[in-house]
Amino acid sequence: MANNTCPQCGAPVPMRSGAMPYAVCGYCQTVIARDGMRDIGKAALLPYDISPIQLGTGGAVDGARFTVVGRVRWGWADGAWNEWLLQLSDGSTRWLGEAMGQFQILAEREDVAARLPADIALGFTIDVDGQSLTASDIKTVTCLGGEGDLPFPTPIDWQVESIDFRSPTGAALSVQRDRVGASAYVGRYVELAELRPSRLRAVEDWAIPDNLAETGR
Repeated sequence: MANNTCPQCGAPVPMRSGAMPYAVCGYCQTVIARDGMRDIGKAALLPYDISPIQLGTGGAVDGARFTVVGRVRWGWADGAWNEWLLQLSDGSTRWLGEAMGQFQILAEREDVAARLPADIALGFTIDVDGQSLTASDIKTVTCLGGEGDLPFPTPIDWQVESIDFRSPTGAALSVQRDRVGASAYVGRYVELAELRPSRLRAVEDWAIPDNLAETGR
């Protein structure tokens, strides 16, 4: 794993994914542009959470191995969730959404984002890859911070409109929109065991389930 030096505090900044243009210093939360290792601002200090996922967690999805290389945490008045960036062995990336013990595997889809109308209300439906997905939750959320290697910076107080779509078959669509534009992420709900995870983080008062006991350490 290559290392560079944080331009703000001088700490080493591991390069977990050579394809990601941004990284967050784990010591001082400086957001760094990999091109020239430039300081472009500060990310919020991530609040503690009890996720078993961590940077370096491995697993498999869609026929390829993956490594967790980054995380963004989002929050709103009633809670928060994690979005973990997965670097796959085939060179592609996925996002692993984690909220209240539920997990989603998602891939960015620019073609779907381009089809979204300007206004979306609860109950709006869209067909994606033969699946009918319905907008089930719409809220304004704030970025609570980021870590590791990321495809975009995570500035303090960054707010977006978050729209979740569901289907009866387990398909999922997550849309995020701010003043710059919209991004769409398409995928499905999964059980953690399906991903054959390794290097899970030990969490107090949480025992690794039997079906993960061999792979989770």
